[in-house]
Amino acid sequence: MHALAALTLLGSMVVATPQLTVPGAEHTVTAALADLTTAGTTATGHTDPADWAGLHSAATTNPTGVPGTQIDGYFPDTSTGNKTRGWNHDSQFVIRLPKNWNGGLVVSGTPGNREQYANDFTISDWVLAKGYAFAATDKGNVGLDFHTDGRRPGDAIAEWNHRVTQLTLAAKSVVRQRYGRPPARTLMAGISNGGYLVRWQLENRGHLYDGGVDWEGTLWRLKGDNLLDFLPTALKHGPLRAGFPPESEFLWPFHRQYYWELTQQLYQKELDPSYTGAPADYVYAERRPYAAVAKIALTGRITKPLITVHGTLDALLPIARSSDVYAGMVGPHRPFRYHRVEGGNHLDALVDAYPDRLRPILPEFRKAFEELEDWVSP
Repeated sequence: MHALAALTLLGSMVVATPQLTVPGAEHTVTAALADLTTAGTTATGHTDPADWAGLHSAATTNPTGVPGTQIDGYFPDTSTGNKTRGWNHDSQFVIRLPKNWNGGLVVSGTPGNREQYANDFTISDWVLAKGYAFAATDKGNVGLDFHTDGRRPGDAIAEWNHRVTQLTLAAKSVVRQRYGRPPARTLMAGISNGGYLVRWQLENRGHLYDGGVDWEGTLWRLKGDNLLDFLPTALKHGPLRAGFPPESEFLWPFHRQYYWELTQQLYQKELDPSYTGAPADYVYAERRPYAAVAKIALTGRITKPLITVHGTLDALLPIARSSDVYAGMVGPHRPFRYHRVEGGNHLDALVDAYPDRLRPILPEFRKAFEELEDWVSP
């Protein structure tokens, strides 16, 4: 039996919390909770609703009532963008261990430049209710200034991949400590930048996983399609020239105002910081920030089963310039399945504004996850 490290207040009952060590972590806090889902952690302060705001439709229903143990902490890092818990320390993570474990582990990195709780409502609640342990990382740098991390162009994004690998290894150890055996199945899942992380891990660290689900992952490619190529085109010459489907036109004003220019600027500052011109004038093929992009580029050479889901009306990462391209990079001879979601957009929250035009991707993601479970079952 595990040594008992602390007594934790759980409602009106004091319960013993097992001593669990997260390998490589600089600091951890462990708590036994009556409910590890957002229904419970919102009330106890073990999540941050602002972190997962805007990623799901208001009509989404989630399971609740999953008791277990939560570990919050951080790995050694010099950057301080993540202010969660007042720690002012990046490389924060969360690990959740349900009482009724199914033998599996799901690992995730966050979408956008959000913090470690960003997948709590869309991924964590659902997989915890299925019995999986869950682990997520803030990727090592957060917020609009993420590009200031790292010494050289591309270092901040490259750190994302390192932090996912680091957390996966640590979470596997924690699972073994908690349940007495390693996970029989380790899966990855992620949205947008988190989907990119799934792809990169299955290309480069496939031995750590049994498979993954990529929800509209960002495509980083050395030459050709990537967001530094098509977003400036959308700004200067219009969305149609950039590959956005004409059926998504009703979404363009919103994305032009809030996403296209800001996204292009953030990643240009990370990958090509010497550029000083207007976002619309950026020409990737002329600037050629290849040394930076090479650190993060995808190849399509996945080594474990991967399912990609992507909406046909994505108005941030147009499917024709993103997942359609990645599917071609993977080719027909690797373990890959691709689901194009008709009427899906990058943000499920916009379904609330256009219920007659958009279809939420979250239900399709959950179907894909269960498809993956069947695919990788012995």
